[in-house]
Amino acid sequence: MKTLRLLTILALGGGLALGAYWFSNEGSWSVHAEATPAAAQANRAPLYYRDPGGAPLWSAAPKKDDRGRDYLPVYDDDQAAPAAPKPAQAASSRKILYYRNPMGLPDTSPVPKKDPMGMNYIPVYEGDEVDDGTVKLSPGKIQRTGVKSEPVERRAIRVAVKAPGTIQLDERRVSVIAMRAESFVQKVADVTTGTRVKAGQPLMEIYSSAVASAAAEYLATITSKTVGGVEMYGRGSRQRLVNLDVPEPVIAEMEKTRVAPVTIHWSAPRDGIVLERSAIEGMRANPGDVLFRIADISLVWALVDVAERDLGHIAVGQSVAVRARSFPGRIFSGKIAVVYPQVNRETRTVRVRIELANLDAALLPDMYVDADIDTADGAPVLAIQDSSVLDTGTRQAVLVDKGEGRFEPREVKLGRRGGGYIEVREGLADGEAVVTSANFLIDAESNLKAALKGFAEAAPQASPPGHATGEHK
Repeated sequence: MKTLRLLTILALGGGLALGAYWFSNEGSWSVHAEATPAAAQANRAPLYYRDPGGAPLWSAAPKKDDRGRDYLPVYDDDQAAPAAPKPAQAASSRKILYYRNPMGLPDTSPVPKKDPMGMNYIPVYEGDEVDDGTVKLSPGKIQRTGVKSEPVERRAIRVAVKAPGTIQLDERRVSVIAMRAESFVQKVADVTTGTRVKAGQPLMEIYSSAVASAAAEYLATITSKTVGGVEMYGRGSRQRLVNLDVPEPVIAEMEKTRVAPVTIHWSAPRDGIVLERSAIEGMRANPGDVLFRIADISLVWALVDVAERDLGHIAVGQSVAVRARSFPGRIFSGKIAVVYPQVNRETRTVRVRIELANLDAALLPDMYVDADIDTADGAPVLAIQDSSVLDTGTRQAVLVDKGEGRFEPREVKLGRRGGGYIEVREGLADGEAVVTSANFLIDAESNLKAALKGFAEAAPQASPPGHATGEHK
């Protein structure tokens, strides 16, 4: 590269020096003028050397660019002013630690410089960095990012446990009518499967030779021994009728009329719905044959399957809201009666029994339902909002608002979750304020400042001997 350099010295009053002019073979002119006393310039050491073409490049020692041009020295009075003007007295009394990238990138410089977009690097003064582990933000940045804090309070945590299931009959409210001796069905009442019956309502007439024989024996006993009465002489004969499952009203009627009936009228033992009718007029019923099955469905069970992971939140007596898929807008309230002591090895679920009132018989056996179990134990615990937690997967932390724009990252141990809140078991005290909104922005600022501090501490070690440390006065 062929370079022509002209040097002209003008002595004007104070011996000012006019800088150099040069012309490159590409045909472009550039000028660098210095207006400093010649004697002072000879004794001054440059802070650094910048690219002669204006590119964001600098060097701690003299060098040339790729076109052979010398890097230009920059002295104290040539530095660019900070982005935010400060009072002269305050700026001179504070030491500049380093300059950080104006766009927030993890790039620092010990001396002033510009980024590729021409923006000045921002000085970081001594005192702006805190060593107490807190993050400090300006009021303007807090307002722009929408940072909000909320004090830690004690509240009841409600963990929503949902479980599917089906409606089943209460085993204690099912009755069957079966013959205990060989019998014949003489007549069946107008009762069919699905019919609602009342306790004592006639169902059928039965003839049984065993029942007739026992009835005759009982009547003979109580009529012949009138002195001692039934209690002394007729107890065994009466017990035989009871063992044959003769209804109590039939026995009472025999004692009153002293007449043995030819057929026995069998009645419903309870209020309920006829689930099964096997009795047919004229049929022969062997001992053990079930002729009717009646169930009281005013109280039913909801058998739901709770996931194994939620088993620790389930306890007997907890309230449950059950929704039947057949009645989307209706809620049936009940309580947990039994938690079955067995885990299904295929589904990893535990069966839970919920007792439900069913006065209008809307819930039918084998109907699908969904249960919402209220697991609140009533004891308030220290809790924070879900949005307050910064979860890395291996540890959880929150940002404690210390006031005056300072935020302290603090690790916490969490417990139950529910209703938008999380139980805090360790790490926070009642009344402390934690950040609930824009906490991830503060976390990013904290990580950025930690990275910048690491760059700043490493920068002086990487600088050559005698290089300026970036102190700005």
